[in-house]
Amino acid sequence: MSTIVSVDTRDIRFPTSLQLDGSDAMNPDPDYSAAYVVLRTDAPDGLEGHAFVFTIGRGNDVQVAALEALRGHLVGEDVEALLADMGAASRRLVHDSQLRWLGPEKGVMHMAIGAVVNALWDLRAKRAGLPLWQHLAGLSPEELVSLVDFRYLSDAITPEEALAILRAAEAGRAERTAHLLDVGYPAYTTTPGWLGYSDEKLERLCREAVADGFPQIKLKVGADLADDVRRLRIARGAVGPGFPIAIDANQRWDVADAIEWVNALAEFEPAWIEEPTSPDDILGHAAIARGVAPVRVATGEHVQNRIVFKQLLQASGMDVMQIDATRVGGVNENIANLLLAAKFGVPVCPHAGGIGLCEAVQHLSMFDYVAVSGTMDGRMIEYVDHLHEHFVTPTVVVRGRYLAPTAPGAGTEMLQDSIDANTWQGSHAGQDEHVAAPA
Repeated sequence: MSTIVSVDTRDIRFPTSLQLDGSDAMNPDPDYSAAYVVLRTDAPDGLEGHAFVFTIGRGNDVQVAALEALRGHLVGEDVEALLADMGAASRRLVHDSQLRWLGPEKGVMHMAIGAVVNALWDLRAKRAGLPLWQHLAGLSPEELVSLVDFRYLSDAITPEEALAILRAAEAGRAERTAHLLDVGYPAYTTTPGWLGYSDEKLERLCREAVADGFPQIKLKVGADLADDVRRLRIARGAVGPGFPIAIDANQRWDVADAIEWVNALAEFEPAWIEEPTSPDDILGHAAIARGVAPVRVATGEHVQNRIVFKQLLQASGMDVMQIDATRVGGVNENIANLLLAAKFGVPVCPHAGGIGLCEAVQHLSMFDYVAVSGTMDGRMIEYVDHLHEHFVTPTVVVRGRYLAPTAPGAGTEMLQDSIDANTWQGSHAGQDEHVAAPA
């Protein structure tokens, strides 16, 4: 028997606010950061499980503390038993009654649990010698259903319905795996669209995105309507008529403001409006969806759990589901979200800005294609060209498509030199700086 011998955490930050990378209407000066966790065992294979929670700076103080609160649930545990029943492992962490009280199943503690679950999956996929997407896609429908907590979901999807979805996709898995390895998975890019960029930089990056083969770009909006009109006019001129331009308000508006603002931008034919209001406002999203149609509503990067996703789908408040690899309770809960999307016939286009999110979420979309939805139609993974060089197996995008990773694991392991060089050395008591200070 091998056991988990340590749960190590690091506070890793990058000063992206210096160039306004990641800037939007609600987050003007983000520093892309990772509250990082490594699970180490005494097994002779020497393999480790790596994962993180993405934050935009000072939130790491709190998020690292939440990760450390889980150490007692893991150190000394039989790693083979944990990995053999990942459904039980996830539920054990999620349903610790005293920690659950802090949510339940939402917020900082739930994201910490998600990181630990993701680290266990990273370790399990490495032991299987497969990339996570391929490891998951090789599980039987029954094994996949056992990973999902259907409590609070059964009024929308039952285990039997989930089994039917997975069994229907089972026959074509081998062909879709081969196709994915051959052609990759569609991407769209947000690289041109950060709110703090100059008009010249916006236009140049829009032209470069088209030349690089991306089928869609995305622009941040919501700070000033006249500014949005000007920037969208520049973008439309750069990419040409008919080319999809999505817009993202990052939760900026009340419901009525969202409807008015999006309709004022209708001349630019937005592909979707992302996060138009609070991610918790299910009925508000439904009202916006009715008020801005045919512009689609996309949301999900800040949706806190499968229950909110369920209600957004039930209320017709979401035309595009945007899962995030580190927002919810890890791989297990995101499998629930993918099954919900398949049941309701809604495409999944994950959130993948920040640091490491492209590396992590590509595995979920590729698993979805092979084993759940069976299609790439209307589906793309967000791509942002930031900080990939810090990962052991960085994302590779060619001609607007993610190449399927083949290295074992979940893609969430950072290079040790990058971890050491970018571990936060500032004060954790009353520090107000927003720019990271690498060692």
